[in-house]
Amino acid sequence: MTNPPSPVSGVVTRFAPSPTGFLHIGGARTALFNWLYARHTGGKFLVRVEDTDRERSTEAAVAAIFEGLDWLGLKSDEPVIFQYSRADRHREVVQQMLEAGRAYRCWMTVEELEAAREKARSEGKAIRSPWRDAPPPNDPTLPHVIRFKGPLDGETVVDDQVKGPVTFRNIELDDLVLLRNDGAPTYNLAVVVDDHDMGVTHVIRGDDHLNNAARQTLIYQAMGWDVPAFGHIPLIHGPDGAKLSKRHGAQAVGEFADMGYIPEGMRNYLARLGWGHGDDEVFTDEQAISWFDIKDVVKAPARLDWAKLNFINGQHLRVADDARLADLTLKALQARGGDQPADVSARLLAVVPQVKEGAKTILELADHCEFALKVRPVALEEKTVKQLSDETVERLTRLRAQLDAAPVWGVSELETLLKSFAESEGVGFGKFGPSLRGILTGGSQAPDLNKIMAALGRDESLGRLDDALASRA
Repeated sequence: MTNPPSPVSGVVTRFAPSPTGFLHIGGARTALFNWLYARHTGGKFLVRVEDTDRERSTEAAVAAIFEGLDWLGLKSDEPVIFQYSRADRHREVVQQMLEAGRAYRCWMTVEELEAAREKARSEGKAIRSPWRDAPPPNDPTLPHVIRFKGPLDGETVVDDQVKGPVTFRNIELDDLVLLRNDGAPTYNLAVVVDDHDMGVTHVIRGDDHLNNAARQTLIYQAMGWDVPAFGHIPLIHGPDGAKLSKRHGAQAVGEFADMGYIPEGMRNYLARLGWGHGDDEVFTDEQAISWFDIKDVVKAPARLDWAKLNFINGQHLRVADDARLADLTLKALQARGGDQPADVSARLLAVVPQVKEGAKTILELADHCEFALKVRPVALEEKTVKQLSDETVERLTRLRAQLDAAPVWGVSELETLLKSFAESEGVGFGKFGPSLRGILTGGSQAPDLNKIMAALGRDESLGRLDDALASRA
């Protein structure tokens, strides 16, 4: 991962999740787009936890969000802000709006509010409280909310970085509640105040927030604050074009980690969900940072494509550090349970470089490594036992002698030796290759024979061969 470029520009982006559940793949992509744009412009990427919904916000959800962001490598450039802790500041701004005549107290009852909603719907207008321009009741201490006093005519234009200019008729924007009757700030108020105080210049988020952008713009204007640039990115759909749900598979970032995807592969894939650079499918973080611009995000919803994710992740596995992959593979094997040889780490370090090219995930890599972790004597499959005819045993005995005398035990050298042996025997690989593979792997997935032996090493390869030959003596 890269640090913020220097010098730092004035661009500030933010990711503001609500801690009411796991970090969804859509949220992860939003965080990534904010991070990429901040890095591309030399700006700052901030994180704010919007935990004002105290009933639904949980410590576990907060931990899951940070765990997902940490795994993706998307860390805030400044200390994380928790929205609930800023409630006094939110109320302070509301008081300023009250004093400026841009907000008012509303004593509508639940029944009156419902009736107003029905009337507004029938007229195609937004709710307007009768208390908007009325004097307070005889007892102003009665429970009430504080509403924003929005304009009754004209239009509000959101010049969206993704969708282009979007126009809203002010008559259709209700006088939204700023403070509930218990004094708790509402979402639209808190977001505006926090974004302003954090110096956020670009609000990049899901397009389900587009309607909020108009209401929030009015609050910015009422306070005389600069309105940030908005960029509303389309949602992610399942492969069938329907809204992403559990039936489409993994949703939480943690689930993708458990399924064996690696962070750089996931970042690459998420970046391609709604954004791209020509025909480039596989790219580094540095390339993504250099190319990314929020204006290049497409307007149509992206579709989750498991085949493309697997391909991209596999490409990143190929170039990943072998020691790191060996460690990840060991953790995947430990999660499965079962005993491992005492020298499992050393064996994985030897086998990973030989098999990683054929794996798309860490779980597949673990499958491809299992042959190297078997403990002698390796149990042979029935078909391997049947292949060990007297002729095959004699041929493998001659091969064993040549392998023992091999001056160099490397992938290319072993390939040359096997080809030369087949030529000297006047046979094709089919006369000894399948039985040798069965002896060395015990029937587990494995790469080419030369890579199998290179991964196992000289002593283990010859030992497994000796065990099999001795069983036929």
